[in-house]
Amino acid sequence: MTRVSNATATRDDSQPGRQVAKQGDQRMLRSTQAEQVYYILGMISTLADNVMFTVMSVYFVTTVRMNPLQLVLVGTALEGTVLLFEVPTGVVADTFSRRLSVQIGMAILGVGFLVVGAVPHFPVIVLAQVVCGLGYTFLSGALDAWLADEVGEQMVGRVYLRGGQLNRLAGLVGTGLSVALASWRLNVPLLVGGTLYAGLALFLLRVMPEQHFRPAPRAERTTWQHLGTTWRGGTRVLHHRPLLLTLLVIGLFAGAASEGFDRLGEAHLLQNFTFPSLGALQPVVWFGLLNVMGSLVSLGVTEGLRPRLETASRRPATLARILLACNTLTVAGALGFALAGNFWAAVAALLAKRTVGALSTPLYNTWLVRQIDPQVRATVLSMISQSDALGQVLGGPGLGAIGTAVSLRAALVTAGALLAPISGLYVRAGQASPTRADSS
Repeated sequence: MTRVSNATATRDDSQPGRQVAKQGDQRMLRSTQAEQVYYILGMISTLADNVMFTVMSVYFVTTVRMNPLQLVLVGTALEGTVLLFEVPTGVVADTFSRRLSVQIGMAILGVGFLVVGAVPHFPVIVLAQVVCGLGYTFLSGALDAWLADEVGEQMVGRVYLRGGQLNRLAGLVGTGLSVALASWRLNVPLLVGGTLYAGLALFLLRVMPEQHFRPAPRAERTTWQHLGTTWRGGTRVLHHRPLLLTLLVIGLFAGAASEGFDRLGEAHLLQNFTFPSLGALQPVVWFGLLNVMGSLVSLGVTEGLRPRLETASRRPATLARILLACNTLTVAGALGFALAGNFWAAVAALLAKRTVGALSTPLYNTWLVRQIDPQVRATVLSMISQSDALGQVLGGPGLGAIGTAVSLRAALVTAGALLAPISGLYVRAGQASPTRADSS
């Protein structure tokens, strides 16, 4: 074999082939950094969410003394804000910087959650939810669009699945921490969660890369012309892709149903069942145990199915069939939870529903991201998130009114019934056009 001198090797590095290879290595390095940042971001935000949301409904019911209608109105305030600001902030992410949009969102969420934990009064909490809603709009669309830009569309399915597993591990830690803090005072988990979000925003300022996004020219940033152009581009994408319009309707029904379970599920357990005794431990510990059991079951199932799910994430027709099956099981779990006659039956149905959700969410996100052109990805994702918010705004108050005037069971049965039409929509989606990537 011929030995190559150092001088020759140096000259070879300047040749076009070598330059392409070096550029490829640099892109791979940046993609790896973005992937790692996404995992860290997901784990810390999931840790914060589990610290807060494990006991938030208990805090609302026992400390703030909210009734079912007030519980839902808190969510309506948040989702109404999302409905108003989702698309404008998505357009901003496509025009200025997706990285900046994510950082702003994290900081705003930190402030909102700190207020919820610091002031246990219904009117103030409603205002804080408006703040949180604004924060979510800066994240929605921008984070998924940033990830697709930095790691490439073909990699997002694998990253979503792996990120989901890491997030569930972080959720286990967050659940244990939540129970420990709530045993001291119920508002402390909210204060800790808000602080974690604020700290994450500072962390992202230093480490979050953005190498493949091309912002609007500086001359166009001082006018609304580019914002309008991006908005119209997103609208055209929806108009010419029937599958995306179908997914908008799916978001509408899913949002209406989720508001009932997210806001009334814990109240249903507290008011309609007797929790088994845990000795001297407070009942709030049960909510931590339920989260732990849900995370462990979801982690085990998704890890066992991960190779098949990664393969399925590249096949639109297979994705449609899997999501159809998941929605059917979700309806069964939702109705089982609402109608359960004893505590353990309710727990089994709830765990089944959460496990199916853990399977379907990364597949749904993968399918969605691959339908959209990169230039308007954050905008279109925001439009679809806005559909979910509209569903929650339209369905939430009605479900809350049913829960207050009739019963929590009746409200949850209604929420489960709202999921049923989604199965038909998935059948239609499976017959729609292939993904943008596949058709190109």
